[in-house]
Amino acid sequence: MSQPQTTAVRRVGLASLMGTTIEYYDFFIYGTAAALVFGHVFFPKADPVTGTLLSFATYGVAFVARPLGGIVFGHFGDRVGRKTALVITLVTMGVATVGVGVVPSYASIGVAAPIILVALRFLQGIALGGEYGGAVLMTVEHSPAHRRGFYGSWVQTGAQFGLIIANVLYLILGSAMGDDTFKSWGWRVPFIASAILVIIGLVVRLKLEESPEFQELKKSSAIESMPLREVVRGHLGSVLLIAGTALSFSVVFYAVSTWGLAYGIGQGFTKNQMLLAIIASAAWTIILAIVAGAWSDRVGRKPLFVAGNLIMLVAIFPWAAAMQSHNQTALVLAYLGMMTGYALTWATIGVMMSEAFTGAIRYTGLSLGYTIGVIVGGAITPIVLTQLTAKTSSTAPIVLWVAGACLISAVCALPLRRLAAATPGRDAVRPTAAAEAAL
Repeated sequence: MSQPQTTAVRRVGLASLMGTTIEYYDFFIYGTAAALVFGHVFFPKADPVTGTLLSFATYGVAFVARPLGGIVFGHFGDRVGRKTALVITLVTMGVATVGVGVVPSYASIGVAAPIILVALRFLQGIALGGEYGGAVLMTVEHSPAHRRGFYGSWVQTGAQFGLIIANVLYLILGSAMGDDTFKSWGWRVPFIASAILVIIGLVVRLKLEESPEFQELKKSSAIESMPLREVVRGHLGSVLLIAGTALSFSVVFYAVSTWGLAYGIGQGFTKNQMLLAIIASAAWTIILAIVAGAWSDRVGRKPLFVAGNLIMLVAIFPWAAAMQSHNQTALVLAYLGMMTGYALTWATIGVMMSEAFTGAIRYTGLSLGYTIGVIVGGAITPIVLTQLTAKTSSTAPIVLWVAGACLISAVCALPLRRLAAATPGRDAVRPTAAAEAAL
């Protein structure tokens, strides 16, 4: 690949990373706030467990909305272009996030407060449902086949960068102000500050060129008029397999970063101890994911993805034990162990999903399968684990839930086939035959 071409791919990769980071930051600050303060601010009449459940329920609304966002923006991205869809998702997410930051509390406007909160969270879900697939495709479709895993992993790390920024902000705010001040208005700062990040991200995205593969589709008049219909008719099996593969890393991520935050505090860890453990594991995930992405270009996506699931299946046992240990070192090590397996799955899934569809329906197929899978992982996991652990006073539900999800995802990945053709004119160097077979 020539130097100008390499520079162009890196520019697109960094721009996609920045946009995805902003979108996930917006999405994750809601999860952190739901775990820390939403029960108090929006459901003050409920007991602590019920308040947490209601907070996570509003959090889960976004995951129900994500398939709708995937369908709407998938259709738009396959018909009009990846770039345009991504600009709209970024603006939508920004408006919804700032809106959450200015919603009055239950004490001010009563039941209207949680209703508005749910509506804005639904809008966030619509935006993220369309964002993820488009960001992956903009990077993958700009990349040569032998480097798709490496550059695709850049986009994947946007989730961890967003998580780190969100938790660092809450860590600083929680340390700088008293608990009453934080619950009164301090939690709103990260939401309102999102406006600045969205403006920066919007400027960067507007300067990008459209995906070369989509441009080729337009030139050859190969645009699909109804991509969703084509996906359902001819590729429903791939959609369901992708939904299954998306299950494990979704369950793990939202179990340890969202539900785990509230659970750990309930087990005796301080808010800062939990936030530091999550931040450290997210930083580790970024490093390992980029290494795994590059590695997948040589050995294939599936071997790393399956290995990651097996690691998480084993690592959930010491993680669950560490949550009850009251030992900060054990907690951090347990988080690092869990996120080692997670990084292998997260680094490879974006490219693996995009390669399961041809270009004309790729945005729709990828987004639909992925968002269906994360409904269970993101929306249901915090609610189920909160209820089960409250009733049983045991970590067994955590272990069984995560281990089961990892096993399902590993099995679903095995029959998933690579259908995507090489990007026209960009694949001078091909992967090895062994790697191609394992992709």
